[in-house]
Amino acid sequence: MRCVIARFPFELTKSGVVASMKGVKPEPVTGESVRIGRRDYPVKQVGEVITRQDRRDFTAGEVVRAMTRLGFACRAVPAAVPARALTPLQTASALLGASSAA
Repeated sequence: MRCVIARFPFELTKSGVVASMKGVKPEPVTGESVRIGRRDYPVKQVGEVITRQDRRDFTAGEVVRAMTRLGFACRAVPAAVPARALTPLQTASALLGASSAA
């Protein structure tokens, strides 16, 4: 499949991407990720390996589009879970506990 990443054309195949990532240890995922085999890789790491370009030269979106077209499962950035608010009773108990400890 022909795709353009960072204004450069690439001819990518699913088997070629799998072969390129073989033996590459995944970095911790903090944003978008691509599942290759049984491992999740950050999309920027995959883009760097398959294009041999610096990560600053392309966007995560370019790599996600290419990997999705090749049939890889891509995952978006996990949504932040909002902090759970205390109920009025828990707030009062916390305040009373703090004032009696002083």
